[in-house]
Amino acid sequence: MDNFILLLGITLMYSTPLVFGALGGVISERSGVTNIGIEGMMVIGAIAGAAGSYFTGNPWLGFLAAGVCGALVALLHAVASVSFAADQTISGVAINMLAPGLALFMCRQLFEGAAMTPIATKLPKILGEDGLAGTPFANLNVNVTTVIALLFTVIMWFVLYKTKWGLRVRAVGEHPAAADTLGINVYRVRYICVLVSGMLAGLGGASMTIAIISQFTQTAISGHGFIAMAAVIFGKWKPFGAYGACLLFGFTQALVILLGGGEFVIPSQILSMLPYVMTIIVLVIFVGRSVAPKADGIPYVKGSR
Repeated sequence: MDNFILLLGITLMYSTPLVFGALGGVISERSGVTNIGIEGMMVIGAIAGAAGSYFTGNPWLGFLAAGVCGALVALLHAVASVSFAADQTISGVAINMLAPGLALFMCRQLFEGAAMTPIATKLPKILGEDGLAGTPFANLNVNVTTVIALLFTVIMWFVLYKTKWGLRVRAVGEHPAAADTLGINVYRVRYICVLVSGMLAGLGGASMTIAIISQFTQTAISGHGFIAMAAVIFGKWKPFGAYGACLLFGFTQALVILLGGGEFVIPSQILSMLPYVMTIIVLVIFVGRSVAPKADGIPYVKGSR
C-alpha cells in the first residue's frame, strides 16, 4: 500500500508540468496552429518562475511571471505563424533552439555568472507529510500546481465544448475559410490560442522549478515539451485525453525513481531512457490513428479557399 501511494504521488508530481504543456498544445492546435515550441516556452517559464520567486520571495508572483514570459515567447510564434504565414514547424524549432540559450543568458546576468538559480521559495502543497503523518497517505505529496493543472483541464474542456467561443476555435481549426465567411476573425482566434498556449507552457516550466526542484538548472526542462506534444497526439487533441496521457508519462517517470532505488540493480542510463522510449512507442502506435484538426499546421491567408 505504501509503495502504491508513493507511486501515485510521484506520478502526479511529474505529470503536472506535462499537463500544462499538453493543454497548451491542445488549445493551439485546435485553432490550427502547430506549436512545436512548447519545449522552449517551458524553458523560459522555468527560469522566469525560479527567478521571480527568488527575487520577490513570493512563489505565486514567480508563477505569474512564468505565464507572462511564456506568452511573450508565444507571441513571436504567433506573429511568424499567423501574421506572416511562416512555416509553423520551423518557427517552433527556432524557439526551441533560442530558448535554452536565452534562459542561460538570463540566469548568468541575474545571478553573477551562475548557470543555475539559488534555491527559490516553493509553491505550497495541498497534501504533505505533516498533514497526513501517521496515515497510509503519508507519502502522497500533492502540490497546488497539480490541482491547478486539473482545474485548467476542466476549464479548457468546458470552454472548447460548451461555449460559443470554443465552437469558434474548433471551427477555425477545421475550416478557417468557412469560419471567416461566417464573420469569425481567424487571425484573432489563432493569436489568442497561441498566447494561451505559451502562457500554459510557461506555467508548466515554473511548476517544475518552483514546485518540484526549487531552482532553475539547464536540465530542469529536458524533453518535457516534446513529451507534452506526444500526449496531445495520444490524447487525440482533447483536454482530458491529453491529461490521461500525461499521467501515463508521469507514471513512467515514477517507475524510473522507484526502480532506481529498488532491490534490483538496473543501470541508471537505461532507467533514464524509459520516459522517452515510452514517448516513441506512443507516437508509433497512435500517430496514424489520431486525426488532427484539418487545418492544423496550415497558414491561413484571408480570401483563400
